[in-house]
Amino acid sequence: MNARSAGRPLPRRFYERPAVAVARAVLGRLLVHDDSEGRIAGRIVEVEAYGDGRDPASHARAGPTLRNAAMFGPAGHAYVYFTYGMHHCLNLVTGRAGRAAAVLVRALEPVLGLDLARGRRGTVPPERLMSGPGCVARALGLTRKHDGLDLTRGPLWVSDLPARRHGLPIASGPRVGIRAGTGHAWRFHLAGHPAVSGPRAPASRRTSRRRDPRPPLRPGAAAGEPRGGSEESSLTLRTRIPSMRPPLAPR
Repeated sequence: MNARSAGRPLPRRFYERPAVAVARAVLGRLLVHDDSEGRIAGRIVEVEAYGDGRDPASHARAGPTLRNAAMFGPAGHAYVYFTYGMHHCLNLVTGRAGRAAAVLVRALEPVLGLDLARGRRGTVPPERLMSGPGCVARALGLTRKHDGLDLTRGPLWVSDLPARRHGLPIASGPRVGIRAGTGHAWRFHLAGHPAVSGPRAPASRRTSRRRDPRPPLRPGAAAGEPRGGSEESSLTLRTRIPSMRPPLAPR
């Protein structure tokens, strides 16, 4: 894939659905950010859904504040917050205006702009560049100044290209790093994908039988060092990678 073939932003109606529905629907889609340094993009492989004030784990549980105002809509905007004094985290606002629902982007598979991501994240394996919500925001160059951006217009957007999940099923389970609302299985990820940041369900543990008709990633494709901001990364998929230990989730 090159920088000109990243598709177009999804329309607002895509986001005007419950957070759980949008969370599942964005898996395998490209998340793109254009800025003065270039274009960077990754395929969404892990997310969490957060509901309205009835969700005790949601930032909206106590009502609107200056911090969470974007979360109250309208849908199709970015909610970027700062946590633990060190991490920014990106959420996609969903549902009806005033209901404050969003999808936290937890991990991406790097696709475009690997050199740019490495410059922001340092020397880490390709599958770790955007693994974890804080890593996603850092690699994409997102801060609180991006809070409230309209995802249907750019420069930050989810592509309308068909989702590509490499034949991996969608797994679900409890959200990471929360103390309330742990009974909701609202964390969704591509089972067996090496870029997933939290607990990894093996690819054989299926929660969705829908498969991508395209062939899986080429084994060993990440071994070479891509050059230039428009190179594509294709990670080797393995069911278990013992050497990969996810960082603490910034939530």
